[in-house]
Amino acid sequence: MRELNAAHAAERPDDSRLTARIESYELAAKLQLAAPGLLDLSGESEPIRQMYGLGAPATADFGRNCLLARRMIERGVRFVQVWSGHGGGSANWDNHGDIPKELGFIARSMDQPAAALLKDLKQRGMLEDTLLIWTTEFGRMPFSQGPVGRDHNGGTFVSWFAGAGIKAGVSHGESDEWSWKAAKDATTCYDFHATILHLLGIDHEKLTFYHNGINRRLTDVHGHVIQEVLA
Repeated sequence: MRELNAAHAAERPDDSRLTARIESYELAAKLQLAAPGLLDLSGESEPIRQMYGLGAPATADFGRNCLLARRMIERGVRFVQVWSGHGGGSANWDNHGDIPKELGFIARSMDQPAAALLKDLKQRGMLEDTLLIWTTEFGRMPFSQGPVGRDHNGGTFVSWFAGAGIKAGVSHGESDEWSWKAAKDATTCYDFHATILHLLGIDHEKLTFYHNGINRRLTDVHGHVIQEVLA
């Protein structure tokens, strides 16, 4: 197969599609070979397993995901997303129907594992060059939707950064007294993206992609780096 591919490529020296396809297949094969070792948690110590909450039903699923995230970062994976919850309102964050029942359940499932990931990265010396971002789409309204639900609120909600380049123990911005809308130092998604790009060593005003006939920025014509949270 290698000889056939080489002969095919030699006849088309200006066409990189074959090389790109081969590299894609080889990357997929490497992922398949690496996955079993990554997913095998048998070598993790009992204190680590307890720290992530793997022995408790409430935290086991999300705890495993957080532990796998640490193992991916150890192996050089450059971007890892850990998802909490699933589609729908039941046993999830999208609490339109029953805040007292649903919110406590889902918050309990991620609280200990998320803290464990932060602690584990720090104690292994990995947090100093790993940017940890905890965020969501929106918050919840301070008033009810139906008897005990809450609707979406894009007016104010919380995200936090930790790790590479972030000043520890600071907060930026405040909501009004009802937790309904941002009242002080309001930041937008553009500021959020500009700050992340800055921490990755990228000037958000210079990063552009050609789209629909024009060079566009991820932060559009907006966005400011949130200097107050930087170390």
